[in-house]
Amino acid sequence: MPVASTNPFQELTKRFLVWAEAQHDIRGLLIVGSRARAKFPADALSDLDLVVITTDPNRYLNETGWFEDLGLVLVTFIEETAVGQQLERRVLYRGGHDVDFSIFPASAFRKLIEEGLPVQIEDVFRRGFQVLIDKDKVLEKLPVPPERTPSPPTAQEFNQDVNNFLYHTVWTAKKLRRGELWVAKSCCDGHMKRLLLRMMEWHARTVHGWSYDTWFEGRFLEQWAEPKILAELSKTFAHYDKSDIKNALLESVELHRHLSTDVGISLGYQVPASNYSETLRLVRSYVDT
Repeated sequence: MPVASTNPFQELTKRFLVWAEAQHDIRGLLIVGSRARAKFPADALSDLDLVVITTDPNRYLNETGWFEDLGLVLVTFIEETAVGQQLERRVLYRGGHDVDFSIFPASAFRKLIEEGLPVQIEDVFRRGFQVLIDKDKVLEKLPVPPERTPSPPTAQEFNQDVNNFLYHTVWTAKKLRRGELWVAKSCCDGHMKRLLLRMMEWHARTVHGWSYDTWFEGRFLEQWAEPKILAELSKTFAHYDKSDIKNALLESVELHRHLSTDVGISLGYQVPASNYSETLRLVRSYVDT
């Protein structure tokens, strides 16, 4: 039977809750993510994140009837959870509403609570969670984690990221010179952008304080990053074109140099300007000939 078109997530959650209550192996059920948080709460495009705590995780990973009864399924697959090193069943229902069922073994979840939540899981629960089922009275012991102020990078961490970025800049230029556009673009817009994002996070915190919330993996970047940086960022992504990848690579270096210089000054770390200048010289020697 299809999920109702009005308030689909509310209806789906209600139906799954009734069903889960009757399953002996399901010991706990929580909502996390946008539908449980106050800051940047769910909108019409948000998914539903359900944590299913069970003594029989293979049932929910290997069987399909339990989620097919909730609506007409368009696609489904299994992947590793973003945090917690477990597996999740991702389901996209016809109509566009999607649900992530994170499947946690009950013993593993109890151990997490007893030994203390890892930082990554704490970050998820700090933003909000809602307990729907707690048959073993374990989740009532789950405290709301306190706010955590990240530490600035050490000089070693800072230099590691700068050198990693510059190394892969030259590496990408070599791939581009060879005509390996896929590899060059993947590095420019993949690995290098992850390093650029981290520098953007550090930069935002040097400006606003180290308790400033930069979320994770670029979430809500358009809200927390400075407009000037966002404007420059638009130039750093490439089309699948040799000339465009070259320009994006050079723009990425310029933006990273600006950010790392400001962060370095703020933290008292030295960024040799010659490293960036020599990197740009090497890049042009490969892509301009």
